[in-house]
Amino acid sequence: MPSDQSVPVSTKSAELEAPMLPWAIRRTGLDPAPTRATPHEVVNFVGRGIAWPPRIGPDGSIRLTTDAADLDSSVRMVLLTAPGERVMRPEFGCRIHELVFEPVTPNTLGLMNHSVREALARWEPRITVEVVDVIADRDDPALVHIHIGYRIRATNDRRNLVHPFYLIPQEGA
Repeated sequence: MPSDQSVPVSTKSAELEAPMLPWAIRRTGLDPAPTRATPHEVVNFVGRGIAWPPRIGPDGSIRLTTDAADLDSSVRMVLLTAPGERVMRPEFGCRIHELVFEPVTPNTLGLMNHSVREALARWEPRITVEVVDVIADRDDPALVHIHIGYRIRATNDRRNLVHPFYLIPQEGA
């Protein structure tokens, strides 16, 4: 290695220990806490998607959703899709549909909780799931309420969603 390109070890360690100026941190991309995102950057990160259920917009085109509405729609789409329904992506969906004929027991509710967390962690990277509560309805033995609390990673906005899920009640129960 030529001597003019060599850096003594003491100088290199001194550079690493020296505090970096804010403009240097942003320029090098080493900023651990980036500056606040603009609304345009947030929309680009959160994205847009086709509204669910599909609808026609006022201009005759397919209606799109943006921002948090797109995420709510996407979360519902993951929960409403059983694995194997999509031909080109057979793994997509949530495995709660495998439990549709199971009795409502604490074990079944725990399996639903695990399935929801697993599906959202895999198929919706724009959110962080913070809490999932699966609660059996007191009045309807075939209804389970899935309460999901999540945070949008781009904006740190906390949101929640309640998704009803219907089971087939056991005969004689």
